[in-house]
Amino acid sequence: MNDHAQEHKSPAPQSPAESPVESSAETAVQITVCVIAYNSGPTLRACLQHLADQTYRDFETLVIDNASPDPGDAAIAREFPFVRLIENSENLGFAGAGNQAARLGRGRWYVLLNPDAYAEPDWLEKLVDAAQRHPQVRSFTSRQVMAEDPTHLDGLGDVMSGYGIPYRGGYLAPDPGDTPEGEVFSPCGAAMMIDRQLFLDLGGFDEFFFCYSEDVDLGYRLQLAGEPTVLVPSATIHHVGSASSGGRKSEFAVFHGTRNRFYVVYKDTPWPLLPVVVPLHLAAVAYISSRRENHPHAHIVWRAFTESLKGLPTILKSRRQVQKRRRASTAQIARAMTWNPRDLFARRAVIRPLRPSRSTAP
Repeated sequence: MNDHAQEHKSPAPQSPAESPVESSAETAVQITVCVIAYNSGPTLRACLQHLADQTYRDFETLVIDNASPDPGDAAIAREFPFVRLIENSENLGFAGAGNQAARLGRGRWYVLLNPDAYAEPDWLEKLVDAAQRHPQVRSFTSRQVMAEDPTHLDGLGDVMSGYGIPYRGGYLAPDPGDTPEGEVFSPCGAAMMIDRQLFLDLGGFDEFFFCYSEDVDLGYRLQLAGEPTVLVPSATIHHVGSASSGGRKSEFAVFHGTRNRFYVVYKDTPWPLLPVVVPLHLAAVAYISSRRENHPHAHIVWRAFTESLKGLPTILKSRRQVQKRRRASTAQIARAMTWNPRDLFARRAVIRPLRPSRSTAP
């Protein structure tokens, strides 16, 4: 625990059957679930209720109240006896709070769940089943459907395009319902499970990002380390999306999303791909900004670009560390991306058959 946080524990449940495991420092659990709350309001209550209804019980739940101006977040968390509530005195961003929970957690697996994401009752059970079936895999992601219309997708894992622009696979498309289990480029931080020690060994989320694309950066580093991410389509959550940041098109979301995509390109792209990806990225950003519906955000995109240039010294320092640890070859990284522009602009899901464990490559 650092000096900027206080931990509060609700009274113990009357029976283990009534609630997920309430862990003590001496009690190990299989899963640590982290929910990061910031002005989350009613969605947080629904999120925690869906966790309480899970068929798989061997997990602990940490709610990080990330210095939310709304005192209701902490009050809602206290309604659930199984929750360990951590109240931060300052906003650490999604990245900082996510790292904080990973350090405090006691589970073998680390699960991140957005406070506006509602898990199906067998969500954790399906993720655990997948981990048992794929013992060589240490990163998993979920099927995400739209909370307001579950017949449409919110995402099937994250895709990295050759333009350096990531997106949630299948976003807003009809849910086909017969999605194959397979490998995706990156887990989506809204509903993912990763080996907690692997997360810590990789350095967790990059706190320089604060929020937005920190999960893509982590997923890219997993790719560079030769660690696959598997989509588990049977593990389903219903996602509202951007409920705490004013919506997808808010100034906050556009600025941080745009700036941090530049950071991902600068930091994670292997050197042989940089001369290709950087011009494509700049061209794609310019094209997207030129669309009539995006004109109101053009000045925000420009500000994000200039801010990303100011952050280059910090990002390049991180880049040296990341690339030094790279085990996957440039060709392997290129194959894990999609180079079809129609995939990007149609937000098509890209799911590949699970490959054998990768060998070390230059």
